[in-house]
Amino acid sequence: MKALTIRQPWADAIAHGSKRTENRSWPAPSKHLGSRILIHAAANKDRTRRPSHEYPRVLTNNIGIWPDTRSVILAIATLTECHFDSACCQPWGMDGYYHWELANVIALPHPVPAKGALGFWTPTADVLNAVTTQQTGVTW
Repeated sequence: MKALTIRQPWADAIAHGSKRTENRSWPAPSKHLGSRILIHAAANKDRTRRPSHEYPRVLTNNIGIWPDTRSVILAIATLTECHFDSACCQPWGMDGYYHWELANVIALPHPVPAKGALGFWTPTADVLNAVTTQQTGVTW
């Protein structure tokens, strides 16, 4: 299983909110489409391209502020589709980027510490074990 590192607050918006489109400057490799992936929160937060009107929706949910944990696996998702921006995937899709569509997102009850990497990366056996033990009954 592969992991994808995403900066905060976007990783939380996927794990705990309604964000189901990840914006990337490159297309998702076709071999990963339809696969379950791990959502990893980067060590650093995103400091770019966040309009001020996005803050309330991104940083809060119906129970308050999201945890903003860093350098952890937060969730599991299925990467279902990838297409270049065509004025779609609102409100999360950004103009001029590839939209990676996610489905079946399951937030982990206990985030798993892990060091991330650019692009897709392979977690260690210990990290995968810590994730899978939390997800009994989930199809991988």
